[in-house]
Amino acid sequence: KVEEVLTDGHRILTFPNGTKKEISADKRMITISFSNGDVKKIMPDQRVIYYYADAQATHTAYPDGLEVLQFPNNQIEKHYPDGTQETVFPDHTVKRLYSDGLKETFFPDGTVVKVKKNGDKIVVFSNGQKEIHTAQFKRREYPDGTVKTVYCNGRQETKYSTGRVQINDEEGHLILDKK
Repeated sequence: KVEEVLTDGHRILTFPNGTKKEISADKRMITISFSNGDVKKIMPDQRVIYYYADAQATHTAYPDGLEVLQFPNNQIEKHYPDGTQETVFPDHTVKRLYSDGLKETFFPDGTVVKVKKNGDKIVVFSNGQKEIHTAQFKRREYPDGTVKTVYCNGRQETKYSTGRVQINDEEGHLILDKK
């Protein structure tokens, strides 16, 4: 290896394979440039920033355990120490995966989808409507208080905000209309 010491105290080490290691005068910042174009920086605050040249992606590891990956299409992934993962897609959709199995997706139009570990899904639409999907039923709740439920056997039940209840059997025939 070849070592250069510059007048400001900055050091540059060049290795036979083409790798270069630059060390700041105060030894608090280190930059390693690899022959394949990758660059690793160790910052004074202990962040480690690694740039992958082929993928044009950056991986930043923070001292508290947070890891952030940035991709050339502007997708950003965050991996938190507690196991939570968050992905921000180029269209600004945000997906979060929690260590307990809960998945949340936030869409740019305001729609939010939550999927529990057991598969139950809750969709909250920007217009105030809400859908709940379970193994037993699918239910839509409207802002005016109306609730429509379709059970797994095909039976349908509609409860209106006025108190009216309609029930249809699995073939769609009205079997109850209580006003």
